[in-house]
Amino acid sequence: MHTILVAGAGKSTTYLIHYLLSIAPRHRWKVVIADGSAEAIAHKINGNSHAEAAVIDITNAAQREPLVKRADIVISLMPPHLHIHLAQDCLKHKKNLITSSYISPEMRAMDKEVKEAGLMFMCEMGLDPGIDHMTANQIIHSIQRVAASIISFKSYCGGLVAPEDDNNPWHYKFSWNPRNIITAGKDGAKYLSNGKQVDVPYEKMFDNNKKIKVEGLGQLAYYPNRDSLRYLDLYDVPEVKNFMRATLRYPNFCKGWNALVHLGLTDEHDNINNGDLTYAGWLKSKASYKNSTTLPEHVANKLNVPGDDKVLSMLHWLGLFDEKPVPQKNRSSADILLDLLVEKWKMEPDDKDMVVMQHEIEYIHKGKKNKLTSTMVLEGENSELSAMAKTVGLPMGILAKMVLTKKITPPVGVHIPNMPSVYRPLLTELNHHGIRFTDEVE
Repeated sequence: MHTILVAGAGKSTTYLIHYLLSIAPRHRWKVVIADGSAEAIAHKINGNSHAEAAVIDITNAAQREPLVKRADIVISLMPPHLHIHLAQDCLKHKKNLITSSYISPEMRAMDKEVKEAGLMFMCEMGLDPGIDHMTANQIIHSIQRVAASIISFKSYCGGLVAPEDDNNPWHYKFSWNPRNIITAGKDGAKYLSNGKQVDVPYEKMFDNNKKIKVEGLGQLAYYPNRDSLRYLDLYDVPEVKNFMRATLRYPNFCKGWNALVHLGLTDEHDNINNGDLTYAGWLKSKASYKNSTTLPEHVANKLNVPGDDKVLSMLHWLGLFDEKPVPQKNRSSADILLDLLVEKWKMEPDDKDMVVMQHEIEYIHKGKKNKLTSTMVLEGENSELSAMAKTVGLPMGILAKMVLTKKITPPVGVHIPNMPSVYRPLLTELNHHGIRFTDEVE
């Protein structure tokens, strides 16, 4: 009987845990869910006899290590900086590890030891990163098999609110970790354009965002996602001139978020004294308000937009001009903003989210330039059974199943899922779960 350790019981774990528990009886598996919240675990396992709760502090080795030692495979959905604790235990006790997070420098440094131990540490095995790697490399490898030369690669992905539940001026609701929205783009971005490296600082990330068209949805805006250049070698496209990975949002979101950035409201490093502070008072302090005009007029001037600009109404909707007290638990502007947005962008129980992914690949075949567009649009069922939870969780669950049932041989080392031995069977099963792409060539 195999034991699977799932570390984390947050928003993105719902489908993963449901999937593992649905197949556990057939394989006689035990699924151990470890988290700091007994309530979160209980909600996810719902009394299932093949599940076991482990309420622990993941940073406590005495609580964590016995669970890793007992497991046959470990799946981590903890915050990225906590994966390393589990990784070190997995290396010590010779366990395979799966995470959905970007490979950290600490994890990458373990590659030699992981290989020597004959283990698989599969990172970036969720949606983006994850499904994007698998589908992109499937397309790239199929194009290369016919001796075509890839000259442009652009990949876009976004977690959005479904159109039928899109009822606020920001066109956004939280379907995953809210903190990740606040920190999005903070480290800037790098990508390749016409053969040259482009560096985008945080302050410019949301300026005049370009758009793509998605069938049935119209235009979506995008901004570059982190360091695209680190994937050039992993994707093996030596002749490419344009290479970008980007995040999708509705256009209004980018305009509004650009305003928040330029007003300093996403600052993680300032120290706000919020004894009797109101949201309007916070905005005044950040925007250097001098009482010469009304606050909305001052903000419009600072943002260099007309007084009736849509961005002003979006800021009004958030309550930034209100004399409502700021909760005293907050310390930085980013904390205040996060606390506000968690309430304003909350998904109601029956709300549906939507995941959109699109690859645009241009290539030369027999002297002719072609463009392939591959698109996936997936809506969730409700706020709990979300498209985000499905696309993040299922790839990890399927990989764990295929490793334990010996359907695939685990690639040894610290990896992303860009190899055919992994992506072919994974994408086949994801297709059975409704996660599928439509291709168009022009």
